[in-house]
Amino acid sequence: MVPKSLDVKLARIKADPNCREFILADAKDADMAFGIAAPGKSPEMHAHEGRFRSLDEYRECIRQVVQQGLVDIMLMSTHTNSILTVRERLFDRSHVTPAARANDTTDIHIARGGVYPTQPSTPFQTTTIDHIQCGHVECTESDRDAGANLGLYSVTFNNDVELDRRTLETYKAFRIEAERKGFRHFLEVFDPNALRRPVDPSKLGGFVNDMVTRMLAGVPEAGRPVFLKMVYHGPKFTEELAHYDPALVIGVLGGSAGTTYDAFKLAAEAQKHGARAALFGRKINNAEHQLAFVEMLRRTVDGEVTPEEAVHAYHGVLQAMNIKPLRSLDDDMKLTDAAMSYGGGASVSMRSGPRKTPYNAASRTLAAPASGDGRPNLGAMTSEQRLKYHQRRLRGIESRS
Repeated sequence: MVPKSLDVKLARIKADPNCREFILADAKDADMAFGIAAPGKSPEMHAHEGRFRSLDEYRECIRQVVQQGLVDIMLMSTHTNSILTVRERLFDRSHVTPAARANDTTDIHIARGGVYPTQPSTPFQTTTIDHIQCGHVECTESDRDAGANLGLYSVTFNNDVELDRRTLETYKAFRIEAERKGFRHFLEVFDPNALRRPVDPSKLGGFVNDMVTRMLAGVPEAGRPVFLKMVYHGPKFTEELAHYDPALVIGVLGGSAGTTYDAFKLAAEAQKHGARAALFGRKINNAEHQLAFVEMLRRTVDGEVTPEEAVHAYHGVLQAMNIKPLRSLDDDMKLTDAAMSYGGGASVSMRSGPRKTPYNAASRTLAAPASGDGRPNLGAMTSEQRLKYHQRRLRGIESRS
């Protein structure tokens, strides 16, 4: 079995919370939320025709991202996990860690014509830990590691005693079972989706931070989540949580698709203020070219390009591949109030830095500095040289896919 980059990075972060390591996850578990629309729009759809990818096409996207190898986690539904992890053994020779959504609270039940996301979240779990670990109802010791051994568990607090108590009790039962079965999890904390009691919007980040830290104070090391997945509430509350407990690995969730700049800027800003992980679902799935998008996202969090440079480079790659972008470069460089929950609830705004001059694909070719062993020296490159380098890399990826 190939060592998993997630485990390597978690160990390094634990040893040095200020290290540069950053965990990226592709969240392709949307079939546990959106139903038919989960796989995203089909590239072959015609104007005004609401056609979506099939599940088979969705899973092919997963295979390609895993084979690319730039994410650390691939989050799937239990059904997809049983096919790709258990049956196909997709992850055996990959450093990418398979994971499955371990519960599906009612605030992610997004059905056409339904109103579930507007009602207070209620705990619910379609799948079981055994189904995730081995693909059937009761695992034996010999097949418990046949599937994924990492799950996403989601909680939503609505400032209501009875609702939140039920959420906490259900999570407690899950943690106890997970500890007994050696199952790891990361904890997704959505913002309130239907508050019963008002919370001052300026204090929402503090409310969520306090609920999380208060809850985890009662959980020993053996039962704690390996990292958190939360709404990014800005520098103040991210830094507050990172300072309070440096051992907590803070991750941000991507929310709705938004612009390309929304995604790259969110990852960079969250990382700058203490986050060490990001999980993007719709932002990757709705991209014009998923592999190119993931490539630029990885280069951004690795500090090789700025968010602004990444957007320009991404559009340059689309142009080179003759792929029509969903938005013009100028429109794709705008920050929007991207919703940070499945149902389109809370949002966060980020201030944009100075605008860069749009990248011109016809600009002159520059020689890229090389290191002593002949490999490109990214640190010595100018911004334009790095853009050229990554464009060439991505064209190579496209030709192999």
